[in-house]
Amino acid sequence: MTFPTSERVSITLEDNGVAQVRLTRPDKMNALDPDMFDAIIAAGKALHGAKGVRAIVLAGEGPSFCAGLDTSSFGREPDPNEPGLTDRVFGDSNKFQQVATQWRKMPVPVVAAIHGVCFGGGMQIASGADIRVVTPDARMAIMELKWGLVPDMGGYQLWRGLVRDDVLRELVYTNRQFSGEEAKEYGLATHVEADPLAKATEIASTIADRNPHAIQAAKRLHNAMLDVTGQEMLVEESVEQAAIMRTPNQVEAVMAGMAKRAANYEEV
Repeated sequence: MTFPTSERVSITLEDNGVAQVRLTRPDKMNALDPDMFDAIIAAGKALHGAKGVRAIVLAGEGPSFCAGLDTSSFGREPDPNEPGLTDRVFGDSNKFQQVATQWRKMPVPVVAAIHGVCFGGGMQIASGADIRVVTPDARMAIMELKWGLVPDMGGYQLWRGLVRDDVLRELVYTNRQFSGEEAKEYGLATHVEADPLAKATEIASTIADRNPHAIQAAKRLHNAMLDVTGQEMLVEESVEQAAIMRTPNQVEAVMAGMAKRAANYEEV
């Protein structure tokens, strides 16, 4: 399958179903200008539900993951035809939120590989991933209040369940930079690795080898977990499991997988 090409974002689909997505503005540390916003949204649209995609690895080319908003590109007069921030032009999100929230809304898991600088909007994009792998010396910050703004691009929604409330408040209020090691301590990183792209690809490859129906159902359940009651969650779980078990040949596939794993345990 081929994906649209862009000067800002590239997509490559590997044979095992892992889509490698790269932010490709390395000379500007992948800072977010209007073209980058459009390209990231276009990439998400192309990947959403694309046949053969089982997992996604999201990374930045060059010295950094994403330095956040390119303030030099936003000094021009606003387009009067551009939707306002309160306009929901992408379902639950405005244009700027969609750049980050689309990864959480993606039907397949997304693993972000983070190195160098990850500031402002870069933090929100990374937070949209299911799993984040960072270098120990990555420089990260929730930067918006430095410019007199509140964190946007879906940050508050995406940070729910990740970061302890008082820690998040401190990071937001002070704009303090923190390392990849600290990010793991705070809940903003899953793994700390010298080569985050290799680890992210390894994780995505493992995910791609699992039952795709179950993986996508599990992601839907995870996404619902913070928004529904315990009773509703029990129903959602049952609905998803019943749908998987009704999938043609799924019962046989599950039993075969369990037998294979049992044999592996016996060998160990």
